[in-house]
Amino acid sequence: SAYLPRQMSEDDVKAAISAEIAASGAAGIKDMGKVIATLKLKYAGQMDFGKASGWVKAALTA
Repeated sequence: SAYLPRQMSEDDVKAAISAEIAASGAAGIKDMGKVIATLKLKYAGQMDFGKASGWVKAALTA
């Protein structure tokens, strides 16, 4: 529908995750909740947070 926000591409979501991890200073899995919470505020309705949380976890445990 024209009223729903456009879904972000996988690459855009991963870029947003990387940027948020860098901006927040997240240093490990203990910071995952903080990163997800900020992403939900900034990108509500624009990304699949089920997938995004997996990518955040992977990025923080890499």
